[in-house]
Amino acid sequence: MPHREHSLAILNTIVLRRFGPLSTTQYLNVDLEIYSKHDLQPLVDRLGLKVTALYVGRDHGKYSAHLEVSKITKTADSTIREFCALIEKLPQRERSLWNKATVRSFSIGIQAGTERRSCDFTIRPATVRAISGVGAQIVLTIYAV
Repeated sequence: MPHREHSLAILNTIVLRRFGPLSTTQYLNVDLEIYSKHDLQPLVDRLGLKVTALYVGRDHGKYSAHLEVSKITKTADSTIREFCALIEKLPQRERSLWNKATVRSFSIGIQAGTERRSCDFTIRPATVRAISGVGAQIVLTIYAV
């Protein structure tokens, strides 16, 4: 997960330098993080231009892939639904790679703001069912100001 953290740290630095600290807490993005004993490149290749590969390769003795959807989405819910739809459409060979992965995480990135008020980010029941259906988990990553 260091590749994703590095990318978001760079983004955070750029935003802070350009705009200053964000006053409100904001949704950033959802990254799909996959770890496996098997090479994940065929899975990423099958997803093609529908995803952006942040990193695909070896990571601490395992194979990993860190992906974002290419389609513009506005919420964590819609991004996860897009990922689930892509996974559900995978052919048998690539779906088998997905199923064999030891970690399948939808990592929701949230940038904490400076204001002391709550902020809700909803994942609908249908999306929770879709996540369960593809055997993935949800991870919340909160980035401090």
